[in-house]
Amino acid sequence: MTLRPVLAALFVLVCGPVAAQPLARLAQPARARAAITVRPIQTHPVVFYVAKGAPDSCGSGCDTWIAIEGQIDGGAAARFRRFFQPLRNRNLPIYITSPGGNLDQALAMGTFLHAKPAVVRVARTVVKECGFEAQDSDVCLKLKQSGRELTGDLWTRNAICNSACPYFLLGASTREIAPDASLGVHSAKVITQFVGVVPTPAMLAAAARRGQERSNGLLANYFARVGADAGLLKLVGTVKFEDVHVLTREEIIRFGIDRREHVETPWHFENGGRSMVDKVASEKVEGASSYRLLQWRLICSSAEQFELDLQRPAAKSVFPAVAITDAAAAPLYFTQITAQAGGAEFWGVRMKRAALDELAAEPQFEFIESSETPDGRQATHTALSTEGLSRALDSLLPTCPPAKAVTVSTRDAAEK
Repeated sequence: MTLRPVLAALFVLVCGPVAAQPLARLAQPARARAAITVRPIQTHPVVFYVAKGAPDSCGSGCDTWIAIEGQIDGGAAARFRRFFQPLRNRNLPIYITSPGGNLDQALAMGTFLHAKPAVVRVARTVVKECGFEAQDSDVCLKLKQSGRELTGDLWTRNAICNSACPYFLLGASTREIAPDASLGVHSAKVITQFVGVVPTPAMLAAAARRGQERSNGLLANYFARVGADAGLLKLVGTVKFEDVHVLTREEIIRFGIDRREHVETPWHFENGGRSMVDKVASEKVEGASSYRLLQWRLICSSAEQFELDLQRPAAKSVFPAVAITDAAAAPLYFTQITAQAGGAEFWGVRMKRAALDELAAEPQFEFIESSETPDGRQATHTALSTEGLSRALDSLLPTCPPAKAVTVSTRDAAEK
């Protein structure tokens, strides 16, 4: 009696390369299984939890969100549906960071999400209850799996949504990608694993072909169901599984993932080697289809003295000038610190506490860039939000070094 292999396909997308596992032999009737086998990566199965932050931490009037993080594993979709059921009427935004994982599960999660209005953004949630434990430590993961509502902060810098994760994102009715977060895509890879038989080259080729056809069909049907741009699917097909293509801002907008041409992060306090407050903005270059990043950093030399720095792409301009102003103040001009270093320019201005408080009290400020042209001096004005600046400044102040005491000798005092 000839045993016929039966093909059952499982598709997994991961950020790193895949490696085939040894074939297993069973004494029972032969079966063939088309599956992805992956090299272990340093991540954990995806977890879902509710987090609460400071007022307006997830947008105006929003302080509570759903956090999703980790690799999308084989049971992710069922866990997500169970988790979401008691929250269905709360209309909480979703923040995800994930290296990817199982394609079938990502599509199932996205399909479930598509049936209801949902806002999904890419960001990491840093849970405060974890203390000094790493966010992916066993102790912290147990907290995130406990079902408790945790307290935390949102970080978009270096947050990723790669591989299968962007497909989940496409299921949301509203998708927002911060300028310092990234989306990475690549092709699926199907590894055919036969159990109980030694496959011939023809069997391997046929199984791989059917597996790839199923993968392509799943994605094409999903894109049509959620109304995603087929151009993204064509791009994915050009990227090898072993590689990752990080979508540019222009691609994110062109494929309709996030159509906002001006995107900026709130001001955010970062407690590192030197504490600072930072902000990133992405905007379309005037007269072009490309986008540029503006990166802001606020540091203090004391609780009364601050420096506001700007990094922008180097501009080909004559006698450039950079300034900021709010509704109540005259323009404050920056000094160029480094010109065209690594394709970027660095500018800085010193500010006193009073001027910074005035800036933070306004909902936005104007960023002014000007240069000499044959027609005279021309300037462009960009409105930037001060969202989060007051709260970030409150966190920065306790870390500022004390003001240096100025000593005056008796002789100096007498001369004065």
